[in-house]
Order: sequence, then structure tokens, then C-alpha cells
Amino acid sequence: MASPPLIFSLLFLSIFSTSFAQSSFRPKALLLPVTKDKSTNQYTTVINQRTPLVAASVVFDLGGRNLWVDCDKDYVSTTYRSPRCNSAVCSKTGSTGCGTCFSPPRPGCSNNTCSLIPDNTVTGTATSGEVAVDVASIQSTDGRNPGRVAKIPNLIFGCGATFLLKGLVAGTVGMAGMGRHNIGLPSQFAAAFSFNRKFAVCLTSGRGVAFFGNGPYVFLPGIPISRLQTTPLLINPVSTASAYSQGEKSTEYFIGVTDIKIADKSVPINKTLLKIDGTTGVGGTKLSTVDPYTVMETSIFNAFTSAFVKASAAMNITRVASVKPFGACFSTENVFGTRVGFAVPDIQLVMHSNDVVWRISGGNSMVSISREVICLGFVDGGVNARTSVVIGGFQMENYLIEFDLASNRLGFSSTLLGLRTNCANFNFTSTA
Repeated sequence: MASPPLIFSLLFLSIFSTSFAQSSFRPKALLLPVTKDKSTNQYTTVINQRTPLVAASVVFDLGGRNLWVDCDKDYVSTTYRSPRCNSAVCSKTGSTGCGTCFSPPRPGCSNNTCSLIPDNTVTGTATSGEVAVDVASIQSTDGRNPGRVAKIPNLIFGCGATFLLKGLVAGTVGMAGMGRHNIGLPSQFAAAFSFNRKFAVCLTSGRGVAFFGNGPYVFLPGIPISRLQTTPLLINPVSTASAYSQGEKSTEYFIGVTDIKIADKSVPINKTLLKIDGTTGVGGTKLSTVDPYTVMETSIFNAFTSAFVKASAAMNITRVASVKPFGACFSTENVFGTRVGFAVPDIQLVMHSNDVVWRISGGNSMVSISREVICLGFVDGGVNARTSVVIGGFQMENYLIEFDLASNRLGFSSTLLGLRTNCANFNFTSTA
């Protein structure tokens, strides 16, 4: 029979080994589910956070600066911390403010801690909040299935107020910012596990997926998505957030669209609008998951719509009365269905080279209103649009879009519909 000291030693070794294995687990890639809410057309994900762990449903914000959650209501955690002013964490956030709270201490109400600006990018509402740190966990992946859960002991986020939730999907408690900032989730995940600062998004009308780190990206029935066209990611020198500090750059993802074509014919537009003004930050093209459909500055929208209507008429497609918020709608009478959606004129977004083209077929250009009516899923952003073209969530669905923050490149696949799969076909059955 083993002596008590030996039993204790074996027990300690067992506990230590398990603890060490958990803490030393360094995944090569992570994943989050991304689900579309049908009532708002917003995309949501779940961040497992706090102690004890809480599955926090948040709106997925592609260009958002950082994760923020409502700390006013029911935020309870034994591992919550508010970093001290002028600490390394505060420096990482870029915070220049130091807050004082005159209410009893609680998450979101601490003294001598730095502040940031939680931003509801759906409604354009922002307010001051406190920088916070807590435990989070996220599933690893081999690119084919979810794997073991990985723990992040010090995830930085912002504490927001309950009123900021107005306009977001019911039941969500904040927004998950994926933007290009030190505390954007892609950068924090990469730093936590020492993998490449890269992530990929595959949206769908149901449950899609976001990958963090290196590929592969494999969808049922075992189809790897690896052939991507690439174009530079551009930096807008002026922030596009609802509120920001002087000199702050935009955390959103801009790309250099140089031409817009319909059925291989260039749309006659003022191409100066496609460039970012280096002084004001106005103009250019960005990608956004908080805009459900692509938004265009008025003169671009009018020329684009007119060209699409003309090309549709040449295919014997009949225009019908518009349905808000869309500007051009059509009868389905002479429109056939294909693997990549309705058979309508193709749209081409030409990037930095004529050989790099984002092709948008009927599955991503036409919104079905009824069995009899479909509408061109692009909307008018007004004459004073801050960004000339905002590629919205619907146009990104069923494309694998990769953001390489280290090399400043955007990669994008052809539509997965043409590859006999789609973004809902990631296998979420865990292998752990």
C-alpha cells in the first residue's frame, strides 16, 4: 500500500500535469461561430468570458475597435480587473484618459483606471467607458472542426453602458470589434497564442464562421478554400468611428476599388470618389458587417443602378416598382435560377489591378422580396457619404474573406456557391 506522502505526491503531480497541459496549450488557430439575425440583418457571435464563465452574445463588428460589453447590468466575475492609469495595458489601448467613479465600486465603475470609448457602430452612438480585463475562452480549430478550448487569462475589453445596446440584436450585451487595433480581437488572439495576425470571415444567411490564425479553411463535403485573389488593405488616416481622439486612424478595413463594372462595362462615375482623401478621410471603399447591404454615395448609386437596369433590360428582365430601401426591383418572370443565384447581370469590383476582380453574381446582388419580386441589394448613402462605397454583409456572404494584418493584404475567394459548398457548411462537430 502506498504511503500517505507518496499518495500526496502522485496527486500533486497529477494536478500539476493537468494544469500545466491546460496552460501550455497553444493552438495554431481559433474559431468563432457567426450567426445572422433575420430580424435586424446583424451578425452575432458568442464570447465566453468571466468567472464563472458566461456565454456573452455580442454583435460581430468587422471594423470595430475592440470588444465592449454592458457592465451596468449583471456583470459578475471574480476575475474582473480594471488596469491602473498609465499601466502597460492602458498604453496598449491607446487610452489618454484616467477616470474616477463616484458610485460604489463595481465592474465599469473603478477609480484610477484608464478609459476608452465603447462605440455602437450600428446607431453611431458612443460614450466614455472603462478599460477592463477578464478571463475568456475560445475554441481552437484545425480548419476542419472545432478542437480544444483555449483560455485567455487577460482579454482586454471596454465596459459600456446599458443604453448603448439600443439598436442591437435583442439579447446581445455588446459588440465584438475585429478592427485593426492593438486590442481588436484578432490582434489580441494572435498575441495570446503567438500565431499570425490573420483572420478570415465566412458569412451566411444562417450560421457562418470566423477563423483566427492560419488556415486551412475546409467546408463540407471536405472542400478546402485556398485559391484567393489578394489586394492591399489601405489605412484611412482619419478615424471613421462615432467618436475618436485627434489623430486617430480608422480601424476599419479599406480596399482600393478602382472601377465598378456591370456585365463587363465600366459604370461612368467620378473615380476620385473611390480614393481616400488623406486630409479628411472621406471617400474610398470599406467592408462592413454592420451595414446589411452595400451603401454607395448618391452619384455612384444612381449611375450604378441605371447601368444595372439597362443591362437587365437587355436580358429581358422587367423592372417593377421599388421596395424600400432598394432603388431598383424586378419581376422574376424571366429570371432563371443558377447555382450562384439569380441569372442577372454580373457586377465586378476591379481592385488595384485589372486582373484582380471581385465578381458578384445574383446570389449576392439580388434580394428576394417575394416569389414575384427581387431587388438589387444596394442602397443610396447620400450625397455627403463619409465613405463612397461600403461593401455590406449581404454582398460578403458565401465568400471566404481573409484579412492579413501583418502583410496588409485582403484575400477573397470566388463565391463558395460555385464550388458546391457555402459558408454554412463548416463542420462545428468538435473533435476534442
